[in-house]
Amino acid sequence: MALTRRQFLKWAGVTGIGAVVFNGCRVPDHEIQVQSPVEMPEDLVTGRDNYYATAAQLGLASEGLLVRVMEGRAKKIEGNPDHPVNTGKHGIRAEALLQALYHPDRIKHPLLRIAKGGPFRRIDWTEAIERLTAIISDRDPNEVLLATPLLRGRAADVVQAFADGSRIRLQGFDALGCESVAREALRQLYGQNAQPDFDIAHASYILNFGADFLGTWINPTHYSRGYGEFRQGDGRSRGRLVHVGARYSTTAAAADHWVYATPGSEGLLAMSIAYTMIDEGTADSDAASALTGGHGARALQAFAPERVAARIGVDAHVISELAHELADKKHHPALVIGGGPAAAQANGLFNMLAVYALNALVGSVNRSGGLVFNPEPVSGRVSSASLREWKQTLADMRSGDITAVLVRESDVAYGLPGALDTRGALRSVDTIVSFSSFLDETSELADLILPCHTPLEEWGTDEPNPGPGYTTIGFQQPAVNRFHDTLSFGDVLLQTGSQLGLPGLPWENMREAVRSLAQDLHERGRGSVVQPTFAEFWKRTLERGGWWDTGATADGSRPDLPELGRSAPAVSSADPNRYPLHLVPFEGIGVGAGQYAHLPWAQSAPDPITSAAWDTWVELNPHTADEMGLKNNDVVIVESSTGRPIRVPVYVNPATPPNVAAVPMGQGHRAFTSYAARRGANVLDILEPTEDAETGAFAWGATRVRISGTTRTRVIPKLEGLEPARQLHGEELIFVHKA
Repeated sequence: MALTRRQFLKWAGVTGIGAVVFNGCRVPDHEIQVQSPVEMPEDLVTGRDNYYATAAQLGLASEGLLVRVMEGRAKKIEGNPDHPVNTGKHGIRAEALLQALYHPDRIKHPLLRIAKGGPFRRIDWTEAIERLTAIISDRDPNEVLLATPLLRGRAADVVQAFADGSRIRLQGFDALGCESVAREALRQLYGQNAQPDFDIAHASYILNFGADFLGTWINPTHYSRGYGEFRQGDGRSRGRLVHVGARYSTTAAAADHWVYATPGSEGLLAMSIAYTMIDEGTADSDAASALTGGHGARALQAFAPERVAARIGVDAHVISELAHELADKKHHPALVIGGGPAAAQANGLFNMLAVYALNALVGSVNRSGGLVFNPEPVSGRVSSASLREWKQTLADMRSGDITAVLVRESDVAYGLPGALDTRGALRSVDTIVSFSSFLDETSELADLILPCHTPLEEWGTDEPNPGPGYTTIGFQQPAVNRFHDTLSFGDVLLQTGSQLGLPGLPWENMREAVRSLAQDLHERGRGSVVQPTFAEFWKRTLERGGWWDTGATADGSRPDLPELGRSAPAVSSADPNRYPLHLVPFEGIGVGAGQYAHLPWAQSAPDPITSAAWDTWVELNPHTADEMGLKNNDVVIVESSTGRPIRVPVYVNPATPPNVAAVPMGQGHRAFTSYAARRGANVLDILEPTEDAETGAFAWGATRVRISGTTRTRVIPKLEGLEPARQLHGEELIFVHKA
C-alpha cells in the first residue's frame, strides 16, 4: 500500500521531526476540501498543524513565506526566517494572500460569455483550452496580445517561451511603470541590468530622493529589515537619514531631516550637490572627472546652489549643507537612493541619472553600505512596457491591428490614465480572454474567463529583483490543494502550447518546469542545499523555501561612467495659474495602486501618516485649506487639464506643503469584488498621460490640479477619529509654512 501524506506527517510527529521537514511531499490530487471527522483531509494529523515553505512575488517585492496549514486549510502566513531577502518578516500584502485564497467573490470555474454584452455560462477546462487554442490559431500572431504583470522566475520562462513559440505579442503591465526609469539610469551609469541592492543595513548615511522605501517602494519588508540595522544595529552608531520629497511619507516621517523640493526638481538638487562636492574637492576624483568629461566643476556651473535654489524651493545654504554631509568621511559609507515621484516626471531619467551618480562621487558603488550589484538572473523576466508603448497598443486595438487580448492580472481598464479611454479601446477588440481569479474592470469586458490559481495553490519560482547581492531563488509550492475549479496560469499556457504544437515548451506542467530548474541547480553542487541525489535535493530545497548561493555574486565589472548633462531638460506642464497645485499621488500602504483593493486586510491597513483607510482623500496644507474656505471632510472636486474630475473629502495635514495636493491611489474601482467596487475615487483617472521624455515611461507625478469646493461632506474613516494634529510634549509637530 502506498504511503499517504497523512502517514508521512504522523511519522514526522512520532519521531519529533518538525512538520516543515515534509513540506515537499506532493499533495494528493483529490484531497477532500470539506472538514469532516469521517473524511479528513490528508493534511490533518490528529489536530497537528503543519508549515509549508513557499515564496510569493508581490509586484516588485519578493517574500519567502511559511504557511500554517491545519485540517487541509491555510490558517496563517509568516515570514520564512531562512529566506535571505525578508529573513522571517513579511508584509500586509503577503498576509492577505489567505483572503485571496478564500475570497467569497473568487471566480470558481471557467466562464464563457454567451454573446457580446450577455451573461456568462459555465464551461469545463477541456472546452476552455480548446477555445483558447482556436482564438490563437485562427488569427495572425501579430493580432494577438498577451498582457501580464511583472513576472520573474519559472512563470516568466513559460510565458516568454509561449509568446516566442506562438509569435504573439507579449507586453508587461504595471500601472506605475515600477521604477523602469531608475533602472534605466542604473544601466546607463553602471551597466547593470539587474537592479542593485540598496545596502541600507550597513550604510552610515542615506540621502533619499522620493523613494518611500519604508512604506510602499519596491520591497519595503526587505528595506525595513535593513533600516532596523541602520538605526539600532549591534556594534555600530546610529545612521542618519535625509529624505527629499514633496509629501510627508512614512520614510519622511522616519528621517532625521525632511527636505521639501518642488516636484520634478530633484535632479537639479542632486546636480547642485554634485557641483558643490566637485567644486570643493570632496568628491571621488576619478568619478568627478568621468561625470564631467574631464572639465571638473565648471562643467556643472549651471547647477551652482545659488543659481538653482529658487527653482528647487530649497535655500542655497541648505543645498551646500547636504553636500557637506554627504561628502563627510564620518558619514561613510553613504548611500543615495532615488525613485517614486522623483522618477515619475517628464524629466525622470535626468533626475535619476543625477541622483544615482552621487553614489560614484562618494565611492559607494558595489561596496558594503552602498549600491551592491546583483548577478544576472538564472530565469527570465517580463518587464513592464512604457506608457508610450501602451499608447501605441491602444491605437492598434482601435485600428483593428489587435483583434484578441489575453490578459493575466493586468487590469489595464483601471490602471492606465483615464484620458486614454482604455475601455473604449478594449471594446474595439473582437475577443478578450481573462485569466483573472476576480472580476476586475478588464475581466468585466472579457468573452472568456479562465480563472487561475492564487499564489498559495501553485508551483513556481521567484528570483528577487533586487536580490541581496547574490543569486537567490525562492521556490513556490502549493500549500493547499486547489480550492476551486481553477488552473495554474503556467499550466494553461503549457496545455494550450501542446494543443498548438509550439516549440520550446518541454514541460508537461509547472511542477515539472520547477523540477527541471531544481535539477540544474543540483548539478552545480554548491549553494544553500547540496545533496548527493536529486530526490534529496528536491525535498530539502522545498523544505527551506528555496536555494541561494552567497558565492554567486556580480563580477563587479562596469563601463566607464558617462558624462552628465550640462543643463536640465526643458519640460512643459499645465498652466500653473489655472492649475496651481502639484498633484502628488501615492500608493496605498495596503492596496498599492489598486491591485490589492479586493483584499479586506489590505483595505483596512491604515495610512501611517493620516490613519485613514477604505477611502480616497486629498491632503491639503492648513493655509491652502483656509484660503479655499475648506475644512476636514469637506468634499471637493479635484480636476486636472484632462477635464476628468474626482470628488474626494479633504484631510487637512499640517505636514503637506502649501502648493501640494496629495491623493492616495488604489480606490475608485467599478468592479473587483464587493470590497473594492464603488469605494472612493481613482486618482489615475485624472492624471495627464505624460511620458518621461527619454524612456517613454509614465510620468505619473507630473500632473497639476485645481480644487473647488462643494456643499457636501463625507467623514473619512480613520483611526485618529476627529482629533486634529497637535503638539505633544517632547515631540515635534511638523508644520510646513509658506516661504
